[in-house]
Amino acid sequence: MPENLEQHAIDDGVATLRRGELLAIPTETVYGLAADAGNDAAVGKIFRLKGRPADHPLIVHIADASKLTDWAIDVPDIAYRLAAQFWPGPLTMVLKKHPRVSEVVTGGQDTIGLRCPNNPLTLDLLRAFGGGVAAPSANRFGRISPTSAEHVRAEFGQNTPAILDGGPCAVGIESTIVDLSGDQPRILREGHIRRAQLLPYLPALQSGESSASPRVSGSLEAHYAPRTPMQMRPRQAFAETAEPDCAVLALDTVPDGWRGICLPSNADDYARGLYAGLRHLDTLKARMIVIEQTPESADWLAVNDRINRALAGAGDTP
Repeated sequence: MPENLEQHAIDDGVATLRRGELLAIPTETVYGLAADAGNDAAVGKIFRLKGRPADHPLIVHIADASKLTDWAIDVPDIAYRLAAQFWPGPLTMVLKKHPRVSEVVTGGQDTIGLRCPNNPLTLDLLRAFGGGVAAPSANRFGRISPTSAEHVRAEFGQNTPAILDGGPCAVGIESTIVDLSGDQPRILREGHIRRAQLLPYLPALQSGESSASPRVSGSLEAHYAPRTPMQMRPRQAFAETAEPDCAVLALDTVPDGWRGICLPSNADDYARGLYAGLRHLDTLKARMIVIEQTPESADWLAVNDRINRALAGAGDTP
């Protein structure tokens, strides 16, 4: 985008947020449905458009680590160390919320998720706006996250908000969420930043929710789901017989006789194309989307998390 058009788009985006309206924004993970996090009426529009439960917290996007204390209290030193290493980037930190932060944003909890996204347009938007922006994925609740402006338009149709178009998302799946609000740090959602990358900073890092863990985005069993039913099969199962009424999401090559698409057998490349692939297959009106079984190594934890939640919810969304 030419520099003058880019600045015009950012200025328009800032004005949209300040009017209390919604704005779809690009990040390196997925497109977000953004509102001024300090405006309860604007934040309420996110919940209504998405059909999102009111107790499901939103992540607030900020321009840099200097804004942490605008939204959180008792910020530990490790939060600044993580921000220095991984921000801007796909890492969300859960901290104790500042008393002035509305529980509309936090789903009624005393914690808040904060991150600084790695997208130049959105970073410029956040700097110009000056405040925090609440921005869950720009899709209807439980559906497949959008990784392009076109996905946002397809999702909301005539109700599509203004869009800051930053092209396709570079990472393609949601951020890693680390809870720093309790006694021990925990990964509450897997993402592009992996446990091994965090361990040098958080040697006591735990994985998975505990009974005391706060609710976070993307933690429901069924999520990221297409309308078409789904199942997973190992590669050898595709050799038995082709099923023309099914559509396949395969690794590297589409099996003979099947219709569908393939994604690379590298976890990061696969993640980048996963949601776009599922959205495409969902338009084919197949009886079933069949996903080729993916590897179970640590590199694939985040991808497999998204696939398993999609499997749990597929076919159940209106």
